[in-house]
Amino acid sequence: MTKSLTSLWLKNLRRVGKAQQAQGRKLFNSLLTSAVRVPAATRAKAAKVTKTAKTIRPVVLKNIKAVKPVKAPVAKVAKPRRKPSAAPARPTAASVLPTLPGSWKKAFFSLPGTGLAPARRMLYWLYLPSAPSSAPRPLVVMLHGCKQTATDFAASTRMNQLAERKGFAVLYPQQSQAADSNRCWHWYRRATQQGQGDVELIAEMLKQVQGRHRLDASRTYVAGLSAGAGLAAILALRHPRLIAAAGLHSAPVYGTSDSPLSGLQAMQQGASVKHQDAVREFTDTQMHFPGMPVMLIQGKNDSVVRRVNVDHLTAQFSLIDAPFITSAEPVVHSYVGRSSGRSPRHAYKTATYYAGRRPMLVKCEIDLLGHAWSGGEGSLDYSAPEGPDATLLLWTFFSRQQRLKALPAVM
Repeated sequence: MTKSLTSLWLKNLRRVGKAQQAQGRKLFNSLLTSAVRVPAATRAKAAKVTKTAKTIRPVVLKNIKAVKPVKAPVAKVAKPRRKPSAAPARPTAASVLPTLPGSWKKAFFSLPGTGLAPARRMLYWLYLPSAPSSAPRPLVVMLHGCKQTATDFAASTRMNQLAERKGFAVLYPQQSQAADSNRCWHWYRRATQQGQGDVELIAEMLKQVQGRHRLDASRTYVAGLSAGAGLAAILALRHPRLIAAAGLHSAPVYGTSDSPLSGLQAMQQGASVKHQDAVREFTDTQMHFPGMPVMLIQGKNDSVVRRVNVDHLTAQFSLIDAPFITSAEPVVHSYVGRSSGRSPRHAYKTATYYAGRRPMLVKCEIDLLGHAWSGGEGSLDYSAPEGPDATLLLWTFFSRQQRLKALPAVM
């Protein structure tokens, strides 16, 4: 009897041991499914517990009931870093240059090499208005400043829009980066001031464009900004047969520099009394210089080309145009500024010398304007949205000028 009870007790004990081992294995397997989320120390502890459960005697297995399942810690998900908001990109010239009904084309002009001089090539853009014209159209040549392209200058000045309304053509020569890394015209070089280099290339380009598109050779004008204005002055003075009038916006004094350093010095300080000597050759009566109508536009807050330059340019063209100026004193007009309305503008003042009823020399100084095209596309560099509108001022001046007869070239 005692033996049978003992046997029965042992069978029940084995059955309980097997059930507890199965429970231990189930716990171990559940831990394995989440091993990737459980720290190494916790996995090692669970493995130790399971190993103990397998090797311990059945009598001791009842202690496993008190062991609570180990919960795997929830891994913290790192929040993605917020990317800093990028600064809004500045508009490009192409994005602000409107689509007009006229023709807007890019082309290249080349001059063959002569002797040891290599061939030269320059890109240009040309705008021709859409309206048909029975008479030859006037032409305005636009010379951009440093760090600008032809399309930059067209977009910032809005000259194409005015050309479409008024019916004149616009030519934009473009300096190459191979010639200058900042696309600056070399107005400060002696060779350029003598009519060589870029001046000669653009003059020949003008002749080809005039002939190819049947433009009015007696009504061709040149305008420029900064370095482009410096080159425009040289082009006008060296080729009065081609150029009927010039418009110089933020221009450096003419003919007193011979290097980039002296050019920079002139932009900041002017040229003292040397500016008068620089134009003596154009006042020589034997040269028969026909005069050059010119409009000078200068911002009073320009720190790149300071306003002393416009004073010296006024003195230079007063000497050049003295035989043609009939007014002893300039006619001065002041215009108040306005900060509101559809067309805000800075206050400005003009001083005009006349040749009869025709304006010969106009000096325009604009309050608060820095080194930028007045009344231009404000989203682009070197262009100020506040008026007065320099583009309209220049065309109003140009439209009253014309070369009535062939003239000897001044070289």
